[in-house]
Amino acid sequence: MELLSHLAVGVDAALTWSNLLYCFIGVTLGTLVGVLPGIGPVATIAMLLPVTYGLQPASALIMLSGIYYGAQYGGSTAAILVNLPGESSSLVTCLDGHAMARNGRAGAALGIAAIGSFFAGTVATVVVAAAAVPLADFALKFGPAEYFSLMVLGLIAAVVLAQGDIFKAVAMTLLGLLLGLIGVDVNSGEQRFTFDMPELADGISFVVISMGIFGIGEIIANLERDQGRDVAIKKVGSVLPTREDYRAAWKPVLRGSALGTVLGVLPGGGAMLSSFASYMIEKRLAKDRSRFGKGAIEGVAGPESANNAGAQTSFIPLLVMGLPSNAVMALMIGAMMIHGIVPGPQVMGERPELFWGVIVSMWVGNGMLLLLNLPLIGVWVRLLSVPYRMLYPAILLFCCIGVYSVNNSLFDVVLAVAFGLLGYLFIKLRCEPAPLLLGFVLGPMMEENLRRAMLLSRGDPSVFVTRPLSLTLLLLAAALILVMALPGIRATREVAFAGD
Repeated sequence: MELLSHLAVGVDAALTWSNLLYCFIGVTLGTLVGVLPGIGPVATIAMLLPVTYGLQPASALIMLSGIYYGAQYGGSTAAILVNLPGESSSLVTCLDGHAMARNGRAGAALGIAAIGSFFAGTVATVVVAAAAVPLADFALKFGPAEYFSLMVLGLIAAVVLAQGDIFKAVAMTLLGLLLGLIGVDVNSGEQRFTFDMPELADGISFVVISMGIFGIGEIIANLERDQGRDVAIKKVGSVLPTREDYRAAWKPVLRGSALGTVLGVLPGGGAMLSSFASYMIEKRLAKDRSRFGKGAIEGVAGPESANNAGAQTSFIPLLVMGLPSNAVMALMIGAMMIHGIVPGPQVMGERPELFWGVIVSMWVGNGMLLLLNLPLIGVWVRLLSVPYRMLYPAILLFCCIGVYSVNNSLFDVVLAVAFGLLGYLFIKLRCEPAPLLLGFVLGPMMEENLRRAMLLSRGDPSVFVTRPLSLTLLLLAAALILVMALPGIRATREVAFAGD
């Protein structure tokens, strides 16, 4: 009954005309950036952060959330029709989705992707709503020592689950932690790493670093890539799958929904890891594995369900504990801070309309996405032919205006361009920037909780191992490091991310 009363609060908040409008804008933009390869939800959300200044906090989070899970839908359209993943989580959909399209079954592939995503999104939203209250009550028992240990565990898990070389992921996390230290020490009042530049006294703006690395960096990288898109699939056909399609797909949809719901909660997990894991499981369970890669509908239904479920449940650590599980969630924390909201379990009690409004909006948004992606598929197909050279000048201008509008500072624009060049360098060096952003967000929070814990224990560092919960979290972090050191596990991890 308590859950129903909470959901009633969420329905009241999510179904206002303004929030319905921002939800629609979010899922439409998300579908758009998912369909157009090369932009992605991280860069889009980073670019839109300044726009949310003038919105109500609930409206801002509903719109940004819609962009994230909307991109999971749109990414499958590009993957199926032109064999280009609009989103990294749609990479495996290219394998069988595009093969189905080549076999004249593009409509069935798009239909099962949308229906599976809708089902998985609905299931995952129920899990988010049901788990929120008990997890938030549990989180309120955390003290500074437990929060510090939890952040250590989160950063190590993010490194383990990051794409590419693990040492590069460690280096990126440490760089993010160092960047987060720039500014004035709140305890001593001394400036740290500011090089006597008054513009850096307040630290580097979250908008500057996120928009530079994810927005401008992606644009520079896209300019040198071949942006030609051969929309060879002229006829999509009926988007309603046949009875045989449903019979083959319902089990993968269920498995993908369950897998994505679990993996989405993990730090660094989210949508991409879920879709890869789902594809591997479906291939392993199939009676005839040779069908995979040649148009097996299970290879579309499972991963597409998993990535959408993972996208939804990655909100659990953010909403319940105020901890980001991936780069998008780090941006969401940035959006909450912009509106003066301290992320954490107290948000549920202090801002119930925001907390439950965002959760209910996920249901509303998934319903909108089903309507956007099935009847309007022809519109998205035509958008695939828009050349990137017509998009990037507008995106670049939008980035610069957005960064300048935060503090009316030209220095911020120059800094964002510098981070854009750094982001491009990261892409060339195959360094995943997400751990950097997590380190940047979590660094100041870790420092604050470390100092508070040491203050309460009067300088005794044993507080981190004498409190049972803190000790458990640190042992889990140590276990993750030991597991990663095993050669067999490292080899499996490299194989898992080899397709990226």
